[in-house]
Amino acid sequence: MSRTVVWFSAGAASAVAAKLILATTNGWEEVIELVYTDPGSEHIDNLRFIKDCEAWFGSKVNMLRSDTYVDTWQVWSETRFLVSAQGARCTAELKKKVRYAFERPDDIQVFGYTAEEGKRADRFRQQNPGVILRTPLIEYGLTKEDCLAMVQNAGIELPAMYKLGYTNNNCIGCVKGGIGYWNKIRRDFPEVFWRMARLEREIGHCILRDEYPGPGRRKRQLWLDELDPERGNHADEPSIDCSILCELAEQVFS
Repeated sequence: MSRTVVWFSAGAASAVAAKLILATTNGWEEVIELVYTDPGSEHIDNLRFIKDCEAWFGSKVNMLRSDTYVDTWQVWSETRFLVSAQGARCTAELKKKVRYAFERPDDIQVFGYTAEEGKRADRFRQQNPGVILRTPLIEYGLTKEDCLAMVQNAGIELPAMYKLGYTNNNCIGCVKGGIGYWNKIRRDFPEVFWRMARLEREIGHCILRDEYPGPGRRKRQLWLDELDPERGNHADEPSIDCSILCELAEQVFS
């Protein structure tokens, strides 16, 4: 029997995607797997959020981890690689490889792409033609803000990273973040900021890029330990504004 695998990221969007799938399928006829790939570097409050979501789902979330690396810091230190235009090594090792080991060719895979992310979903399909993809949030026209509000409407406290003002519930110190993000990490998690600054120097590679002054828009490396603390503009509060689509989707839950 084929499975429907919901990739739950401990974020609001994937939580609502999981709830929609569970509410619109016949559980006794179909195998539904809720799966969380733990990279080992996310906020500890995610464990509380996962437990709350399990109660909302009425279903257990399977926890998967890399057999090779404990967390993102081990990946970066041992591979001597942070991030490039092609992506982050930590994502490949702690998310993708774990997913590849778990998935089966006939799985229906569910990702929490929101209504704003239609192009990302299309690109995923083009790059992964062998994957049977479902995107229930796009099907229902639900935005990221809708998902945040729907989780709150269910009486679930949002993950700590959202409440701190981060727009995604990623690892603390994501190498894909920009100038504003890293200055916010400096304020909220100074030990993480300076640990990454030291690691940059040790590896000899920067996370951030900056424009050279003058014409041409050429890029140069920007070391974290040289970053002006006043640069960047990361919003301090998440935007939570539930649209009418929330009510239409929530009717499916009952």
